[in-house]
Amino acid sequence: MTLYHYFDKRGRPFQTLSDLPVEEAKGLLAAVKEMRPRSQCAGRHDKYVEYRHNCEDILRREFEKKGGLILWHSPHYMVVEHSPWLSTWYEECGVVQIPIEEFDLRTLSFTYGDSMPTFSPTVNDGKAYRHQLYTYEEIGTVIKRYGLPQDWNDDGQKGPERYIEVHVWSDETINRYR
Repeated sequence: MTLYHYFDKRGRPFQTLSDLPVEEAKGLLAAVKEMRPRSQCAGRHDKYVEYRHNCEDILRREFEKKGGLILWHSPHYMVVEHSPWLSTWYEECGVVQIPIEEFDLRTLSFTYGDSMPTFSPTVNDGKAYRHQLYTYEEIGTVIKRYGLPQDWNDDGQKGPERYIEVHVWSDETINRYR
């Protein structure tokens, strides 16, 4: 299994708004909207930073319940295997690929689909993987059952899941790829 991280080449990989104070993150998001209007990030709503922090609180709590190892306050985001859709998010897209064997698997959590709709109170379609966070051991079973979302829903016509999101709760491996 290979994990992918997409980013704008005019910046650096593994930069996250979650590492910034809320007002600073909002200012950066406003600058992105102005400087990179064709990027996916430019379309984010005004409450995105607050929603992201709320979602990360849920991820953290759920991962703690499962005994996950949290060594960094907010996760670094990656996906399982290549996502054609995510590769279109940036005007000048770069990608980092890291074999999963390079990570301490105890620091990885997963959602089947993006974590925001996965834990959104407005997405109530009854799918078994909704409102669920998985460990590395658990996500393999989910993939065997449902496959990779990018293989059956890359266009988003069948719901919000287009990839499997990975939350990396450590800087150790990430720092080698910055």
